[in-house]
Amino acid sequence: MMATLNLTSFSPGSFVLMGIPGLEPFHIWIGIPFFVIYLVALAGNGILLYLITMDHSLHEPMFFFLSMLASADLILCTTSVPKTLSIFWLKAQKITFPGCLTQMFFLHFSFFLDSAILLGMAFDRYMAICSPLRYTSVLTPRTIVKIMVGIVVRSFSVVLPVVFLVKRLPFCKSCIIPHTYCEHIGVARLACADISINIWYGFAVPVMTVISDLILIVISYSLILHAVFHLPSRDAREKALSTCGSHVSVILIFYTPAIFSALTHRFGHNISLTFHIMFANLYVAIPPALNPIIYGVKTKQIRDKVTFLFFSKGMQ
Repeated sequence: MMATLNLTSFSPGSFVLMGIPGLEPFHIWIGIPFFVIYLVALAGNGILLYLITMDHSLHEPMFFFLSMLASADLILCTTSVPKTLSIFWLKAQKITFPGCLTQMFFLHFSFFLDSAILLGMAFDRYMAICSPLRYTSVLTPRTIVKIMVGIVVRSFSVVLPVVFLVKRLPFCKSCIIPHTYCEHIGVARLACADISINIWYGFAVPVMTVISDLILIVISYSLILHAVFHLPSRDAREKALSTCGSHVSVILIFYTPAIFSALTHRFGHNISLTFHIMFANLYVAIPPALNPIIYGVKTKQIRDKVTFLFFSKGMQ
């Protein structure tokens, strides 16, 4: 009777998110830096969006892409960090099945948005430095809108099948997820059916998409660096390198943990679950907080506008 009951499949009403396995006694303390990081991400990206929206001098292709990146970062951290904090501080570990699918969609959707936006920003810098005379004629407002729509549609198309791949699965095992948020493979592994298609789609499609983005970004910046070092003016070289430096920093912060996390899911069976979950949480919290800081420090236009926003009244 018990065996029959255990093998009966069902669609779960809710899952239980454990948090970070092995560190449960420290959840309340771990939540403090995550809360601070989340506030920094909200403030930094909020300020970026405000400046770019309100200041007409920032209505340029590079800053439109930057506003998209800030929006995607806000989606990424807001999808996961508040729920993580509720687990750490309020023991609110339950999440409904529809809620889990929704969180999963927006988590992966914002990830693919970030990747595509970084590719768009690389193309923008390539045109600005390698073909400056064609820059305004190629990257017109209409072209920018088309690129933005393409980025959103591609991200949506890649992620939507993940939701249906999980929704179709029968569940007859435990509904306890050893994580702080719902992600594709972590939920699929609780199913009592063959999840081969989930594993291969969850690994192959994102990796092919992200790797193709990364290859094109590397090609773009290789051509950019070649052009930069042939610029006649030292000031022009320094300005171009400063702008590209902020982009490269953000790219490294985004892709390094993303690729590590994807490879760990597929091949990292010997890696501690505690380390993997902690790393996964840092990945969704830290890049959204660091990105606006990097652009604020490295990009002169943003730095000047932030200084004027906060200190102009005090100087008057």
